[in-house]
Amino acid sequence: MTAHIGVGLIGYAFMGAAHSQAWRTAHRVFDLPLTPDMVALCGRDEAKARAAAGRLGWASVETDWKALVAREDVGLVDICTPGDSHAEIAVAALAAGKHVLCEKPLANTVAEAVAMAEAARAARERGVRSMVAFNYRRVPALALARKLIADGRLGTIRHVRAQYLQDWIVDPDFPLVWRLDRAKAGSGALGDIGAHIIDLAQFLTGDLITGVSGVTETFITERPLVAESSGLTAAGSAERGQVTVDDAALFTARFAGGALGSFEATRFATGRKNAMRIEVNGSAGSVAFDFESMNELSFHDHTEGPDTAGFRRVLVTEGSHPYLSAWWPPGHGLGYEHAFTHEVFDFVTAIAEERDPLPSFEDGLRVQRVLAAVETSAARDSTWTSVEDAL
Repeated sequence: MTAHIGVGLIGYAFMGAAHSQAWRTAHRVFDLPLTPDMVALCGRDEAKARAAAGRLGWASVETDWKALVAREDVGLVDICTPGDSHAEIAVAALAAGKHVLCEKPLANTVAEAVAMAEAARAARERGVRSMVAFNYRRVPALALARKLIADGRLGTIRHVRAQYLQDWIVDPDFPLVWRLDRAKAGSGALGDIGAHIIDLAQFLTGDLITGVSGVTETFITERPLVAESSGLTAAGSAERGQVTVDDAALFTARFAGGALGSFEATRFATGRKNAMRIEVNGSAGSVAFDFESMNELSFHDHTEGPDTAGFRRVLVTEGSHPYLSAWWPPGHGLGYEHAFTHEVFDFVTAIAEERDPLPSFEDGLRVQRVLAAVETSAARDSTWTSVEDAL
């Protein structure tokens, strides 16, 4: 019989719902060595938490994350809260012997991320595992791109171009939600969506960003306040608060292996809903990906003759492609939620096999250092900034 592991989820909004879908689904699709039990959901508002637990499939509710971490039937803690609480929860859960899955970015500051990485290293010696939830690594087309690069199909990597484009706060009357508050979110577009393309660039290339030159901008500096009781803003409300994060960030980068990179993260690209794009160019070929066509990978083999060379469209739905053997017949595409299911599959499998899952908290720390370096550079008129020196 398959052993079980009790899961406790902290947070039940957007990411909490996505993670819940994954915990409900993973063991029904993949042959997991451990069966996840959805033991408890934690939220500060008991009524809302109970409603969410019933909707999302959790067996019980806690209103204090410390109580959830202390439960003997919880062996794994999944953190889907705003960034200001990641460090405290993760460090406590690891100390209590719980495996930890933590949403990205890992923390709000480098200091917090360092503390989390140190706690993860100490816990690892006791067999306790941790992972950062950079879900785009688990998109089959991007996992295939990583394999092509690791297999040498692109040759020496020369250039990375990455964008994450959204438009959900273009309206100046969009309310001042927590993602626009530096105290809760750490940064704006840079940390929220820029973290994804930073991690992907380092994941795909197998190389680290060593220095950056960046610029950030806040286009709308004040927004309507959110009514605490409803979580929404009253129509026509005149009371406004200060936006304390960036709306857009752009930076150039250099990788340890000599490649150059250009990165763009914005919530003001009108018409773009979730256009996460990345292209990697090498001496022997290139790959390009756009999440709005998430089941496709563009691949160019530069070793072909000029008569046939060019980008080809690879439909990543074959059973031989990463993760696809568990799903549908070729040509039947996957969606956004599947990346989270793959994330759960990888994490639970690593726990059962007593090995360290990726991306690690150390990987999350590396991304955090890049974020800090971009902010430091932007504050200093785009001065070139070493990632290792960022605090």
